[in-house]
Amino acid sequence: MAVFEYEFMQRAFWAGGLIGVIAPILGVYLMLRRQVLMADTLSHVSLAGVALGSVMNLNPVICGFAIAIIGALLVEQLRRSYRTYSEVPVAIIMTSGLALAVVLMSLKTNLSKTFSSYLFGSIVAVSDMQLWMMAGVCVIGLLFFIILRRPLYSFTFDEETASIGGVQVRGLSFAFAILTGMTVASAMPIVGVLLVSALIVLPAALALRVSRSFTAAMIVAVITGVIGIFSGLTTSYHLNTPPGGTIALILLVFLLTGISAQKLIARYNRKRHRKERNQQEQRATLVIHSRRNTSHEIQ
Repeated sequence: MAVFEYEFMQRAFWAGGLIGVIAPILGVYLMLRRQVLMADTLSHVSLAGVALGSVMNLNPVICGFAIAIIGALLVEQLRRSYRTYSEVPVAIIMTSGLALAVVLMSLKTNLSKTFSSYLFGSIVAVSDMQLWMMAGVCVIGLLFFIILRRPLYSFTFDEETASIGGVQVRGLSFAFAILTGMTVASAMPIVGVLLVSALIVLPAALALRVSRSFTAAMIVAVITGVIGIFSGLTTSYHLNTPPGGTIALILLVFLLTGISAQKLIARYNRKRHRKERNQQEQRATLVIHSRRNTSHEIQ
């Protein structure tokens, strides 16, 4: 295909494939833990890190990555302080990160083009260093979810029960928060700050809607995420549209199609079951009439 003739497109597809594997798995856990806004929060925090790196003449990618991890740890720490109001830490860190990013961006006037790629994603924005960073996050994330799958499962559905069962809930919570920050910071070059949560949440939302088991939800989420990213990158290349928005719209179409198909199948099954029940009632009625007629003939 002509789309693979260019090196930047090859990097984009490699990056999309790596993020498409780990981000939807993370999304399933975030949705089950009711922390879907965590991705949005950390993306704004990561943007502040990028701005800080640009202002201080440091590597923006490394700074954004580090600040996202710090933000994840702060959210987790504040979440333990506001147990009754779990959404408060997310709001605090999100507004703080966005405010810091705006102030830092105003200190350097030539950042508009750079920040445009971070806000909306850019196919050509993926560098070799970012690609290796995504590969490292993908490997770490897969090992994390495979090795700790049992404690993560109990920890996701009920932290108190997991703690009673011997799971180190506090350490696992902070490790999970760090992985979330790493994944969000790594996904920014592909989908951008404003739409990074779409890549994490939409495949997971579809998977949890149509799957009947936890493992099936993971598989469906990863397949949906990878296909959505590849389709979005290809469409973005040919139509010259922002990759982040294109990927998000395609994933949204997948979600709406899956929900519609599920409703149509459920409606068809209900009609079929109703028809089968009516046929059974008719057969039972015929049997009763037949037995009555036979008893009359005998008499």
